[in-house]
Amino acid sequence: MSANSYKYEEYNIFMHYYILISLIFINIETNQNMKTKHIVTINAGSSSIKFAVYEFTHQLNKSINGQVENISTLPVMKIYDATGNMIKDVHFDKKVSYEYFYELLVSAFESNQFNYSIVGAGHRVVHGGTKFNAPVLVNGDIVAELKKYIPFAPLHQPYNLKAIETVSNLYPEMPQVACFDTAFHCTHPVVCDLFGLPRKLTNAGIKRYGFHGLSYEYIMHQFKKLYPDKINSKIIVAHLGNGSSMCAIHHAKSIDTTMGFTALDGLLMGTRCGSLDPGVVIYLMEYHNMTPRQIETMLYKESGLLGVSGITYDMRKLLEDKNDSAQQAIDLYVYRIRRELGALASVLGGIDHLVFTGGIGEHASQIRERVCENNEWLSLSINKDKNGKNESVINDDKSKVGVHIIPTNEEWIIANHTYRLLGGGE
Repeated sequence: MSANSYKYEEYNIFMHYYILISLIFINIETNQNMKTKHIVTINAGSSSIKFAVYEFTHQLNKSINGQVENISTLPVMKIYDATGNMIKDVHFDKKVSYEYFYELLVSAFESNQFNYSIVGAGHRVVHGGTKFNAPVLVNGDIVAELKKYIPFAPLHQPYNLKAIETVSNLYPEMPQVACFDTAFHCTHPVVCDLFGLPRKLTNAGIKRYGFHGLSYEYIMHQFKKLYPDKINSKIIVAHLGNGSSMCAIHHAKSIDTTMGFTALDGLLMGTRCGSLDPGVVIYLMEYHNMTPRQIETMLYKESGLLGVSGITYDMRKLLEDKNDSAQQAIDLYVYRIRRELGALASVLGGIDHLVFTGGIGEHASQIRERVCENNEWLSLSINKDKNGKNESVINDDKSKVGVHIIPTNEEWIIANHTYRLLGGGE
């Protein structure tokens, strides 16, 4: 990719942020007399923007949600109402003008005559580094500090912060809250986060952080509601989706997790490699003449289920495909999960509950079954009928380990933090 085309792609993505955010907040200027207050959550990525709008009440009822996906490749915009009905689904060419994209979004909002005013915004920010272990009201100084972590999360952090800056430029008085994916893991024992590197590098911030923290936080919120007397148990949560990780939790606190310094580590993922001998990177640079940028692209976007199968990163399609390479990709995905399950159980000194969440964890019964089979040594076994029906509890009567399916909701946890920091109470 040429320097000019790279700059154009960045500009294209950031213009989409500007357009989408402008439309989300349009009611601020046009509906000042509206009584119903709402907050918006924004999860901005390198190729997608997800958003949701919640009532500013303790119930945090969702009004609408949507996303723009496949930015710069095959863009599609989808918006859903409070009942989950799709009210907009538009596909368009990557070369379509920004004006046309703007018109599409405006028509979606105007056709439903939303009568709310936005009083605050909550953002997912992937990396909080060592300084930010809880959600914060953002300002210019905090954004400047968070930019220091861009090298730690180059494919996520710039887009998270650009969304914040775009809102700030459009609506300077709008309060915004940053919620960090790393924050949930700040309770790790020190030894858990160390690498075997020179101390000066550790002091420079090269350590294990862990990610998917907003998802794990939500799961524990739900687990406490469902099983208040078991919240202090030894729990392993498997967040399985295009990005996959696992977390060992005790007394509702993260003890260890499979992701480390970056979101590349740990499990095999949709397009990410998971754990990799660092010698491979040295080899690729020295003997394949690959640049750091080429290696980054390969490890983040061309590996994982996609790379191993050579077909797709979509687990649904792989499960239907009888090709040997598709089956090998699934085998490796399951193997890595089972290996980490054993490792995390060892860290906890046992396991009381296993929770599946994420797109694959919530819906792929075949994967759950394969992860759980032959785990008698953990006193863990499932009821195949319950598992096949995606019931909320799927362990059988012999299992001493509770096995659960709990849908995650990172948007809600962001909305909850935003509501509280804007004075909404608990």
